[in-house]
This record gives sequence, structure tokens and C-alpha cells, in this order.
Amino acid sequence: MISNETIVALSTPPGIGAIGVIRLSGKDAITITNSVFSKDLLKQDSHTLHFGLIKDGDVVIDEVVVALFVAPKSYTKENVVEISCHGSNYIIQQIISLLIRKGASAAKPGEFTLRAFLNGGMDLSQAEAVADLISSDSQAAHSVAMNQLRGGFSTELNVLREQLIHFASMIELELDFSEEDVEFANRDQLQELINKINLVINKLIRSFELGNVIKEGINTVIAGRPNAGKSTLLNALLNEDRAIVSEIAGTTRDTIEEVLNINGINFRLIDTAGIREATDTIEAIGVEKTMLKISQSAVLVYLFDVVNLSANEIREDIKSLHKPGVAFIAVANKIDLSFTDRVKELGLPADINFISISAKENHQIEELKQLLYDTAVGDKLSSNHTMVTNIRHVEALQKTRTALDSVIRGLTNPVTSDFLAMDIKQALYYLGEITGKVTTDDLLENIFSKFCIGK
Repeated sequence: MISNETIVALSTPPGIGAIGVIRLSGKDAITITNSVFSKDLLKQDSHTLHFGLIKDGDVVIDEVVVALFVAPKSYTKENVVEISCHGSNYIIQQIISLLIRKGASAAKPGEFTLRAFLNGGMDLSQAEAVADLISSDSQAAHSVAMNQLRGGFSTELNVLREQLIHFASMIELELDFSEEDVEFANRDQLQELINKINLVINKLIRSFELGNVIKEGINTVIAGRPNAGKSTLLNALLNEDRAIVSEIAGTTRDTIEEVLNINGINFRLIDTAGIREATDTIEAIGVEKTMLKISQSAVLVYLFDVVNLSANEIREDIKSLHKPGVAFIAVANKIDLSFTDRVKELGLPADINFISISAKENHQIEELKQLLYDTAVGDKLSSNHTMVTNIRHVEALQKTRTALDSVIRGLTNPVTSDFLAMDIKQALYYLGEITGKVTTDDLLENIFSKFCIGK
């Protein structure tokens, strides 16, 4: 699947800027660049910078700095050239067009990283981490992507895979001596290994719930009755007047979404229309959207007016909003107008976190932020903890677990070695899909088509 063509693309974001970086990769990358550069690059060392002119015949296009990376000491393991030019769209397009006329081909999305993978520079899960790293917009997302890029995920899987390969080879050996009825693979040790692998796989699958929200941000819905102070709370959390605040009930007709970063985690705050019997069609649509957002939330902040709602009304709201799998925080608002003892009569469920605040007076807002973080993340996040953020990896792990369950059944209700070997091979196949030990052209095309063109 590796092309012999030398590819070229802009590696910096499109648009006017101080500098644009044009990248070439392939056997002829240095030769092609040399044909349009004012200095001889063919005898220069790897990892050197050279200032000069890019020329189309006698016409000077730009003054540039050329960086050389001679194979195999480069990102793609091929000859790589990076041309830093002025960030004019016109200049960039002129240089790229010139390089294509000299023999380069326009790169496809993700083709540089695809070449790095195909040339052994990284495995498939590390290659996918490159895309995650580029799109990371929080400290936590960056940390998870960096851990995967450095091979944390791959190392853990490869150790398990190598142990499983050992048993597979022993069972394959038994097939060669089937007439002599011998066992080279210790069945008890095999079962112990599979139990150990399943523990790791289950941990990795469970980590996806947190890993995915770190990657995408945590959907956090602020819900409650009209005039509970939801928009005031959103403004207080963001420390800016993002939502219109009014004493008129039902002011918020549509959802308002903003991002709040707490301790390196992005919370996607969603201010919703008040939950009540709608008085008109527009408000009815707003309430319908509110219920939809609540169903899609990872954390639900139920805000209630501790002064004007009865304990029964609050309990009814919680009963209707509290859903399995959604972290729930009950927030008593307007404590500046009441007594804190008022909330003791509520008798809230044990699995609901509770806090009293005053959104208007900005009281306990920092404590609420910490409670949001503790509820959604807590102590689950560790710099050395391997975390799954990719649905493709989760699906492969689930298929691996299913195949290993078949091996366990074959050990519990003894089957012949050929059936055991078949199930182990299936497990190895799915584990190999994650790191790229097993690939198909369709799989690679699907993964790398999501990359930006210059990466």
C-alpha cells in the first residue's frame, strides 16, 4: 500500500499567517526541493536548516528556510523536507504548484502519518493518537493522547498478545502430534492467563466511558423549573453574562451551550428552558429540547429554588429527572433568601450529590465547580493510567473478550486442540486490529481519511 510517489501538502492551518510550512515526503523529496532552491541540498546532513530562495526559473517566489530530514530519521521514515515560507495563500499555492510540476503529488488526508505507520514508525493506535493530539482542547485530552502516542496503550496490549501467542504456538504444536495424544500447553496456565487478560480488557473497556468524555468534553445539563436561576448560574460558572437573566418565567426558550474548563477537563455546559407545562408553541419546543438534552447528558445539574418550591415538588422533579447512568447533582439556589436548614427536610437519595448556592451572589460557585469535577472524574484520572478514547478500540476489545470466553468454555468443557487454537487465533486477530498487527486497506482508509491533509 506504500506509494513510491513523493507527496507534498501544507502542514500548517490554511489562512493568512506569519509562516506557512510545506512538507514533502518520499524518495525524491530532497531532489525535487533542490531543483527549485537556490542552494545545493543534495549533500547536506540530516536535521539541518538552510536559508535561501525558492525560484521558478528566474522568478523568485519567496525567501524560505528549508529543513532536511534524511531517511530513516524522519516522521515518515522517508526523506522529508519542510519548507517554511511566508504565510501568504498566494505564495503557498505557488510553491506547492511548482513542486507538483517538478514531480511531487498532492498528499491525501493523513498520508504522512499513514506512511509513518506503514514504514514502522508507529503502530496503528499511536497513529490514531496523532489525530487526537491535534484536536485536543484540554489538558486531560492532551495527556491521554500523549500517553497513547508514546505507546502506553500498545505496550499493555502487546505484552498480553505475546503471552497468548506463546500458548497458541504450543497448541499448534500439539496438532502436529495429534496421534500421540500429548499436551504441550498447560491448560491451567492458559486459563490463568486468559483470566488475567480479561481483567485488563474489562478495565480498558470501562475506561472508555471516562476516556471518551475527556476527549469530547462532558455534557453537563443545567435543568430545573422556570426562574430557578439556571441562566444566572451559567453566567456565574462562566464568570460572564452569557445568558439573558430576567424575573419573567420562561425567558430561556432554546438551549445555550458553552465550554467551562475545570482542572483541565472541558465541561460542555447546557442551559435549558425551564421544565413546566408550556404556555405557547415556542416554549413547548424549548421544553422538548430540554428533555432531549437531559437524556444525552453525562452530568445533570438539577437547580431548584429553595424558597418557592415545596419539598414534595422538589422530590417529584428529582424522581422524574434522575436516570440510571447519569451523574446527578441537586443544587439548592437562592440560599441568600432562606435558611440552609430548609433543605434538610428533602430526604434526597443517597446517590445524589447536593450543594447549596446563591448564583446571584456568587456564593459557593467555586465549590460547585469542584463538585462537578469530583462527580464526573474524581480520582479516576491518572497520568500513568491507560485510557481508551476510540470506539474502534472498544469494539475490538469486546470482540477479543468474546473470543477469549469461547476459549474458557473450551477449557471448562474440554474440546480438541484445533478448536482451542481457532478461538485463540480469533482473539489474537482482534487484539492485532487495535495496534495494526492485522489491517485491511478499508480499515486504514477509514482511519486516515479523518486526518487533516498535511499530517
